[in-house]
Amino acid sequence: MSHYHADHVYGLQEFKKIGAKIYAQGEGRNYLSSETAKQRLIASRIDFAPWVNEGTRLISADVWIEQKSKLSFGGVDFFISRVGPAHAPEDLMVYVPSEKVLFAGDLVFRGRIPFVGNADSKGWLAALDGIEKLNPTVVIPGHGNYSVKPIEDIAFTREYLQYLRQSMSKAAINLDPFDDAYQQADWSEYEGMPLFKAANRMNAYNVYLSIQTE
Repeated sequence: MSHYHADHVYGLQEFKKIGAKIYAQGEGRNYLSSETAKQRLIASRIDFAPWVNEGTRLISADVWIEQKSKLSFGGVDFFISRVGPAHAPEDLMVYVPSEKVLFAGDLVFRGRIPFVGNADSKGWLAALDGIEKLNPTVVIPGHGNYSVKPIEDIAFTREYLQYLRQSMSKAAINLDPFDDAYQQADWSEYEGMPLFKAANRMNAYNVYLSIQTE
């Protein structure tokens, strides 16, 4: 499991029913024990019914990975690495060197505006550099179709994060109003993309706030 965001974990009980073993990064323990996680699930059972319901539970991992681990199935090695805090505090990615395939979770987005949320944008940019050095042939993102042009999709995610930081940094450091900074930024490159209206302003605001704490 790549990280403990709701859209990635609310179905884990179904995998457990068929005998799956859940692997996750150790920072996920903090989320599972948080009041935020409990309240978000309660709200989701209302907001996303019937897909999220009383049968949806917060599932702990069977195996907690702190930094790195290796699994082998049928002679194929899967290398699991911690790359957070980036998109989330507990980001994991899985690389299959024999196939040059990388399961990147939400570290790489394709064809839509990334969801930044409470991400560590500096850590995320560093994670993208690490992914690029692996030089995978195929990247499986957390959202969207698989990428056979990883360099392009990594670059898109990187450039979006860099522009968020560039456009918000001055206002954040000087404690200028966020609304002014957002209105002055040029979003023309992104405004026609899926989820721009739903996510972009929130992404910019979260980056504005996070820069103030760096």
